Amino acid sequence: MATPTTHNLAVDGRRLWDAIHETAAFGGTPKGGVRRLTLSDEDRQVRNWFRAACEALGCAVTVDDMGNMFARRPGRRDDLAPIAFGSHLDTQPTGGKFDGVLGVLAGLEVLRTLHDAGYETNAPLELVNWTNEEGSRFAPAMLASGVFAGAIAKETALNQTDREGATFGAELDRIGYRGDEPCGERAFSAFFELHIEQGPILQDEDKMVGVVEAVQGIRWYEITLIGQDAHSGATPMRLRRDALVGASRVVAAVDRIGRARPDCVGTVGLMEVKPNSRNVSPGEVFLTVDFRSPDDAKVAAMEADLIEAVAEITSDLGLDGAPVRIWDQPATIFDAACVAAVEAAAEAFGQGSRRMVSGAGHDAAYIARVAPTAMIFVPCKDGISHNEAESSTLEQCAAGAQVLLDAALRYDRKFG
Repeated sequence: MATPTTHNLAVDGRRLWDAIHETAAFGGTPKGGVRRLTLSDEDRQVRNWFRAACEALGCAVTVDDMGNMFARRPGRRDDLAPIAFGSHLDTQPTGGKFDGVLGVLAGLEVLRTLHDAGYETNAPLELVNWTNEEGSRFAPAMLASGVFAGAIAKETALNQTDREGATFGAELDRIGYRGDEPCGERAFSAFFELHIEQGPILQDEDKMVGVVEAVQGIRWYEITLIGQDAHSGATPMRLRRDALVGASRVVAAVDRIGRARPDCVGTVGLMEVKPNSRNVSPGEVFLTVDFRSPDDAKVAAMEADLIEAVAEITSDLGLDGAPVRIWDQPATIFDAACVAAVEAAAEAFGQGSRRMVSGAGHDAAYIARVAPTAMIFVPCKDGISHNEAESSTLEQCAAGAQVLLDAALRYDRKFG
């Protein structure tokens, strides 16, 4: 039986849809996607847009020293920690219009809906834009929410470099978004994050809303294989120390390891070959490995298999190198009361929902360490994400925003 809503507020799906497409111009690509890397000029542009949109509603916008942005709408009781919601505005190098962006702009639509109605909540509300969720420019992913939750040391994060050697801290300063507030200083009563599913389950089951109760565990590794550059014509095969051959065997090993256990995945998503010349057998290759599973023991077992496989490969080919773990995000179980608020909101919406585990990592997984947290998923076409072809519909985006609004107001009732 559906749980009735306690209000008659309805988000404006068209206004949300227009905001999604307006912000897609910041870093828009010819194929209809978005390239808006963390702390790039395009990131600064969308941040400025976001700040202006929130301030137009009378919200006070604060930026912490990791660049996280917080737009606060007062409640009846400002002695309470705010109910927060949001996501991220950075994208993959060939990203889409919806990943992360939907969660921020749906939160903005929630604030706009409340503003238009003159609706006053008990607790303050805060809309958050987390810095560097993607991790595509500065590894690891969810860097600033990790600092906020105390899982990543701030100085470690600020000193992270991109592949060109620019540091996170210097780029924060360059775009003017290093704030004064110490990251992690503020508290939340709860946090809700709306996101596209980034997988095909909701579409396959014809469900409009995913009630996310957990996020699977993730570990990232970097491997640099060192051999010897050699002339492709003058060096016999038996005398080569070809790092790219080693890397190809590592890729195959990661695929095998990921397939060996149920509910596990393994990915090599980045590789750099040196000297990258057509008539030189490569002497150095840098590559990354991504392992995930809802079961932390299985992630640990995949790591053990990777270490063993790389040791065998390097020994066989006369190479140097070993996996270096750079990120370990254990599986996360979300707060029961927050999940219940999302589920009740989804049921009240009445277009089909199901509980699920997130295969992708999200800022909510870190925030769950310091505040009651849950997530909301809506479908994306064919489950495609981290891709310029990423797509959702106006109706799906509006459904997510409506459930976000209702879940936040349901949670707010406890303070009445």
